[in-house]
Amino acid sequence: MAKLKPAFVKPYGTVTAANSSFLTDGASAMLIMAEDKALAMGYKPKAYLRDFVYVSQDPKDQLLLGPTYATPKVLEKAGLTLKDIDAFEFHEAFSGQILANFKAMDSDWFAQNYMGRKTKVGAPPLEKFNNWGGSLSLGHPFGATGCRLVMAAANRLRKEGGQFGLVAACAAGGQGHAMIVEAYPK
Repeated sequence: MAKLKPAFVKPYGTVTAANSSFLTDGASAMLIMAEDKALAMGYKPKAYLRDFVYVSQDPKDQLLLGPTYATPKVLEKAGLTLKDIDAFEFHEAFSGQILANFKAMDSDWFAQNYMGRKTKVGAPPLEKFNNWGGSLSLGHPFGATGCRLVMAAANRLRKEGGQFGLVAACAAGGQGHAMIVEAYPK
């Protein structure tokens, strides 16, 4: 893997085929509806969509930092803290992108100078992060990754007995997204 050539900033870049999410075939479908409608139709929900946010930032130097910007906003909107989250599912475009997000999320300086916040939100604990694999290990099926992330969070909450999952992703052009899913009572 160390002999692979960088994909960007040649010849000194750090992003290679070994630390990038690979494009995979994939398809997805989710049935999303109001709880009363689902129950009336005989469906048992897996999770609630509690809250969500979309963000944008300058793509020049913050292209893939959407999770950093979206996470504190969705937590505040939902009235939760990082400690309330039982399962984190983040899209991993590149390993360096995840490391950059973790560093930015755990930096008071970044929060104050780039996000207009007084304090950092903090990095997700690794023991709760992408435990069933992420885009680096499972692949990145364009158009299906979001569903994979949400379903991984919902299924982890059911299996592991958690209540809240946080899903986040970066998107082209400096955009990002985060949502809170809440386990449906068994």
